[in-house]
Amino acid sequence: MRLEAYVEFAKRAFSREGTYRFQVFSRVGSVLLRVFLLATLWTNLYRANGEQAGIPLHSMLTYVVLALLLDIVYGVNGAYVVREKIREGTIAIDFMRPISVPLYVFSDTLGQTGFALLQCVPALVLSAFLVHLDGPPSVLAFVAFVAAVAIGFVVNYFIDMIMATMTFWTMEIFGIQIMVQFIASLLSGSLVPLYFFPQGAIQQILLNSPFATLYNVPLSIWIGKIEPAQYAAALGLQLFWATVFGSFAVWLWSVGERKVVIQGG
Repeated sequence: MRLEAYVEFAKRAFSREGTYRFQVFSRVGSVLLRVFLLATLWTNLYRANGEQAGIPLHSMLTYVVLALLLDIVYGVNGAYVVREKIREGTIAIDFMRPISVPLYVFSDTLGQTGFALLQCVPALVLSAFLVHLDGPPSVLAFVAFVAAVAIGFVVNYFIDMIMATMTFWTMEIFGIQIMVQFIASLLSGSLVPLYFFPQGAIQQILLNSPFATLYNVPLSIWIGKIEPAQYAAALGLQLFWATVFGSFAVWLWSVGERKVVIQGG
């Protein structure tokens, strides 16, 4: 099947997401509520303890808001449909169609993510009324930030796809998914910047882990913790983990495709 078909899948997913208007407003409202609560928390912590890990308060508040916006982007778990198809047995029908199931899922996820990005715009604008937001240090920093988010999205997709593919063997991955999401939240820098962890070997391991490519790299670029001379290395680290997880996801899918186990016949 030609590339145009997968583009159409993405367009349909984008349109489908637009039908859930209440979900759009509730998601933006949820971001604003969390911005207010986290801004209050960090402001009080900084008032009591001063600047932390070389990150001033205004940069920390910017970090918090951008992390919440990335939650919207990375929160699109398009690979979830694979888990359902395997459990219900309908994956066998998809195998008979002239399409690549992983590419279809990626296209669908891309369409959903495109709509999620639109939700980030009002959330960002309204958040600016609640807290002061710093802009990127330069145009180059903004370009590097966008590239880091794009690669982080790919890494996140491959992680989700790997977990979904495991349903070929386990039939249920909810427990594993919750565990991975917890670990990712803690070690990616989405909750607390990785610079707050003890300096030394532990911090270096975390800064170079695959989870750091999701939040730490793009957010560090925006607030200036990663300087222009380090952009190439930071993006290279992301590309490395994207290649590792992508290769493993492709291999695991090929093995699972040959060993289809349909629950309930």
